[in-house]
Amino acid sequence: MSEHPSEPDPERLAALEKKLAAVRKAQTPPPQRIDHHLSQSNMAWRMVIEMVSGLGIGFGIGYGLDALLGTLPWFMVLFTMLGFAAGVRVMLRSAREMNEDRAAEQADTLLAEPEEDDERG
Repeated sequence: MSEHPSEPDPERLAALEKKLAAVRKAQTPPPQRIDHHLSQSNMAWRMVIEMVSGLGIGFGIGYGLDALLGTLPWFMVLFTMLGFAAGVRVMLRSAREMNEDRAAEQADTLLAEPEEDDERG
């Protein structure tokens, strides 16, 4: 044997590194979204902002028309109600998108889980 006993075998070290990498990869938890904990509050704020902006835009348009035409409360009331309806509609669309995203995440999670029955035979 020409190798010195205190020197490690490079082939064995490479094989050991491959085994360690496979074990580390198997034990590594899946990456979590950074904003996962804040996503519900972000969606809630998004819905509130959509509602308030709908009301504000409707109020602004109505008040502007009333100021131009001299019919002070009528257009303001009408467009504020239309802004409210638009805000509710946008909120419902956002809620539907959020539910679809959650359902897609759950489906991906279920598809990604390995089945235990396959291992037993």
